Amino acid sequence: MKFKKPEFWDYEKPNVSAYLLWPISVVIKLVNYLRTKIKNKKKYSSIKTICVGNIYLGGTGKTSLCLKINELLNKANIRSCFIKKYYKDQLDEQKILENNGKLFKHKKRINSTEEAVNENYKIALFDDGLQDLSLNYDLEFVCFNNINWIGNGLTIPSGPLRENLQKLKKYNNVFLTGNGENTENIKNYILNIDPNINIYEAKYIPLNINEFEKKEKYLAFSGIGNHKTFISMLKIYGLDIVEDLEFPDHYDYSKNDIEKINNISKKLNCNIITTEKDFIKLDENQIHEIKYIKSELKIINEEKFFKLISKLYE
Repeated sequence: MKFKKPEFWDYEKPNVSAYLLWPISVVIKLVNYLRTKIKNKKKYSSIKTICVGNIYLGGTGKTSLCLKINELLNKANIRSCFIKKYYKDQLDEQKILENNGKLFKHKKRINSTEEAVNENYKIALFDDGLQDLSLNYDLEFVCFNNINWIGNGLTIPSGPLRENLQKLKKYNNVFLTGNGENTENIKNYILNIDPNINIYEAKYIPLNINEFEKKEKYLAFSGIGNHKTFISMLKIYGLDIVEDLEFPDHYDYSKNDIEKINNISKKLNCNIITTEKDFIKLDENQIHEIKYIKSELKIINEEKFFKLISKLYE
């Protein structure tokens, strides 16, 4: 879904707009509650399932974490695959997953799981799907972005949350992604909800930072859910970002968009930089002046994290 979040979603406290939408949020929560009571989730014995999902809508690092888990499983010689529900407006993330492994992408996740079973994969990594009522996962991770966190704390459409934060009690594992911002406050908040939740942290690491001159100036743009985290990473690693442009998540850039970006960079006399996710969507005639940062998540407590995954085989 291509849309730019309402600004009030990420205010520290709800505003008038959020409260006006609150009755709709209540109706949605009631409908979702009733759906959970009539739907039976399927549990697989022939394949282990790991869901990397979120409660905050978009930009929490789900795809990056799936890539990292797949890398760790490959190192351990465990045959794993990706499963992502097919959306025609999310071809960017699908392409990144396909570039790093086997991806099943049917419109129904359960169909993709059946196909993965038939091809003898041992673990299926679900990029999103935490609220999918058709599947009972072996392991679930709820991702949060350190900067966005929970926004104003309300559920859609009053705020950015898919579920009330108290629902964390039904999930055992939380992942905090970003660049180390505000982690202690977030941890305390989560542990007050449930002191038994496992909390893991991961930071974004640029893999090709040496390709960029730190003495140069840059215009950075992105159409991702965590634009602020992307800019924060660039600054942490010493790049001089004089201007940044934020587009809606999964944005498809037009010729006019690229011309605008190029014109701004010329006016500011700076280079242009974007994300890999944005770069792969650009046509060849659009990329002459544009370079991209390739990044990955580095799990801080990786040994503890992998022990949890290893329990799937005990």
